Amino acid sequence: MAGSARSNNVRPLGAGRAKRPAPGPKLFAYDRALGVRFVAGADEAGRGCLAGPLVAAAVLFDFERLRKADIRTLAALNDSKRQTPAARAELYPLIMRIATKVAIVSRCAPGIDNRGLHVTNLAALREALMGVAREGCICLSDGFPVAPVGYEQRAVIKGDATSAAIAAASVIAKETRDRYMRRVDERIPGWGFAQHVGYASPEHRSAIERYGVTPLHRMSFQSAAYQQLALG
Repeated sequence: MAGSARSNNVRPLGAGRAKRPAPGPKLFAYDRALGVRFVAGADEAGRGCLAGPLVAAAVLFDFERLRKADIRTLAALNDSKRQTPAARAELYPLIMRIATKVAIVSRCAPGIDNRGLHVTNLAALREALMGVAREGCICLSDGFPVAPVGYEQRAVIKGDATSAAIAAASVIAKETRDRYMRRVDERIPGWGFAQHVGYASPEHRSAIERYGVTPLHRMSFQSAAYQQLALG
């Protein structure tokens, strides 16, 4: 029949493209290979923001109770920066349900200004890990060594794309912080917090030029945006 034959030179859309494997199982395999029952991971969100809190989260997985179905449920788990807002929102309750324990720690702008960003970050990560750690667990952190008292701790380079526990903490911290910034936008309109959630976007810098700063802004944070706006 005319027109029914497909040319050998024409391929269906998507033909030959290998389906990208889900990242979650690989991340869980890394944690399981540590050879302990409990693995805790910690990460933070908002470290590089001009405004809003720094939020650290820690997630504990129990590999004696974790089922294959749980890993399938979290197959899309990955570094929160590689996730869409919709994907993070979907993963958040799943992590909360499957994790053995979750801890969330927040530090406000004045606290960051008083103690310094790096010191505040490490202290928040340590507190979060101490909130979930239990005897015999390994505590993992993304990049920075945290050393919670009494537990083995390892800093993992690019940990949020390597370890399931760190990736889960990354999602929890980011989603928690974004939800807070969206609520703040309702109370303090004009700065666009719901859109940029405190990061140094052009829109955020423009809002600072027009309206100045709010109590949410970190005045000690020496970013290019603050230097350009002469706010330091």
